Amino acid sequence: MDFNFSAHQHFPLSDRSFLNIVRRDIGKVAETAGFTEVEIGRVNLVVTEMATNLLKHAGAKGGELLVKPMQEEDGQTSGLEIICLDNGPGMSDPQRMMEDGVSTYGSMGQGLGAIKRQSDFFDIYSKRELGTVLLSRIYRKGKAPKSAARAAHRFQMGVVMVPKPGEKVSGDGYCLRLSQEGAYVLILDGLGHGENAHEASNQGIKVFLQQPKESPSTMLREIHAQIKKTRGAVGAIAHWNAESGQLFFCGVGNISGRLFQPGVTKNLLSYNGTLGMAVPNTIHDHQHNWSGQTMLVLHSDGLKTRWDFTKYPELTRHDPTMVAAVLYKDNTRTLDDTLVIVVRATA
Repeated sequence: MDFNFSAHQHFPLSDRSFLNIVRRDIGKVAETAGFTEVEIGRVNLVVTEMATNLLKHAGAKGGELLVKPMQEEDGQTSGLEIICLDNGPGMSDPQRMMEDGVSTYGSMGQGLGAIKRQSDFFDIYSKRELGTVLLSRIYRKGKAPKSAARAAHRFQMGVVMVPKPGEKVSGDGYCLRLSQEGAYVLILDGLGHGENAHEASNQGIKVFLQQPKESPSTMLREIHAQIKKTRGAVGAIAHWNAESGQLFFCGVGNISGRLFQPGVTKNLLSYNGTLGMAVPNTIHDHQHNWSGQTMLVLHSDGLKTRWDFTKYPELTRHDPTMVAAVLYKDNTRTLDDTLVIVVRATA
């Protein structure tokens, strides 16, 4: 079972005059995804409340909305994911702000409470001096997520992928494969950005999907051999199996990876080189323990490398997409495509 995912569309919002344009464009995304008129109304309310709060609180520091269609296991669009990144002062008591009327001055609805009610899934992370991130997922009727496959492998995965500002496509890419042998995730960063980088990562994903499920190093070597006509990419594959309790990792180039376990943080090392251009004659998998309370973070060089979870109390308890979104908000370079993948063991 394979999953190939799309990037988030990026909607910066620094001025109230852009609100109607943003709401219209996100409404078009929902319409294209097959939402009904009533469902689009839910999306519009969530976007309006998010944007109103963002414009009110972020001020000169600014903020943005990230939006992407979500896919079912059969590839059909199931719903919409909306993330609000607010660089304002943050909240000392976000749960109190969920109450209607507390934070809604100047808004059309009932603030954070309205966003939660209109969402099929809602998460919030806010701390003083750290800003606020809101995560909303709205599903089409009868399209609730089918999580049985991932539950069987005992993991959750969240992703934020955003093209470089001004680009329509991302040169970064990722893909998830599930099987009886475990789960595999591929992360790629095509050299540069734009269409040529997108082509390189897309071609690598196609090769990954067509291969037998073997060791990460073997699969990376095949990707290297098959994308030589592109501009090349850096990339990594992680393979974990909850039954054996092992993680196998192999990377080539400057993909960053960190593995978190109680009391232990490990940097995952990659080989020097570029897939499609030059890789070492010998590359091997690196083996680590994978069990409950393990979290894996992989990201492209669009994200700064000196982030630190200790800055974000209790963040790792939130949805993995929330974790990725907070890291993106505070650490994206904005000079390149950015991809952050967070995988958490659930047992």
